[in-house]
Amino acid sequence: MNDVSKPHSARAPSSIKRLLGFALAAFFFSVFLALGTWQVYRLDYKLDLIERVENRVDAPAVNAPAAAEWPAVARDTHEYLNVKVQGELLPQHTTRVQATTVLGAGHWLLTPLRQANGEIVWINRGYIPVNEADPMTVENTQGQFAVRGLLRISEADGAFLRKNDPANSRWYSRDIEALSKHYNLQTVAPYFIDAGTPRNLGEEITGFTPKTYPVDGLTVIKFHNSHLVYAFTWYALALMVAGITVWLNRKQATQA
Repeated sequence: MNDVSKPHSARAPSSIKRLLGFALAAFFFSVFLALGTWQVYRLDYKLDLIERVENRVDAPAVNAPAAAEWPAVARDTHEYLNVKVQGELLPQHTTRVQATTVLGAGHWLLTPLRQANGEIVWINRGYIPVNEADPMTVENTQGQFAVRGLLRISEADGAFLRKNDPANSRWYSRDIEALSKHYNLQTVAPYFIDAGTPRNLGEEITGFTPKTYPVDGLTVIKFHNSHLVYAFTWYALALMVAGITVWLNRKQATQA
């Protein structure tokens, strides 16, 4: 009688291939599962952000947090609050910060405002093109200015791969602490205010020509939300990997 069983040396490479296949499948399954779960967390965050913004933007304006409240100011509890503040603008400290908006690339104009009690709040007066001159001067800022807008949290350090460079007047983020330190300003709020009512230009930007600069009200308050679709996609890929692995394993078992 002939012995038709496979020798041990022939079965070993097959077992190794199977183990490698399982390891590769487990890797991709874990990656796709993790990506899907991350999208679920992102979905929860985005829904919370949208609800938070909608509730705060349309609410009546309240006084901007005073110094006693500053330690409690946080993104979750204060960002996008509709606030108001009044005081004296300090145009000599106006700073251009790089911006990309629906109106194109340019700068935000940030100017500190000193209130009657000495507390300072930075105001994002709005967007201005790169080569446009700031119309504000020391002469035309005499007196008190009332500002309404949305409270925003300071943006530390700069942009991706581009650090703020105060010494060379290159600013890539609205870093309130760094700006205040650069100009030696004291008693400064840890937030800034995006001046103006959100315009919600969106697709209406076609044909929109600003009459004057800077253009306020360009705060982004509409957020793209496709995280649920992304989550389903990643989970579906994870299930596909699991299904194919089971099918291949059963096929190999029947052929053994």
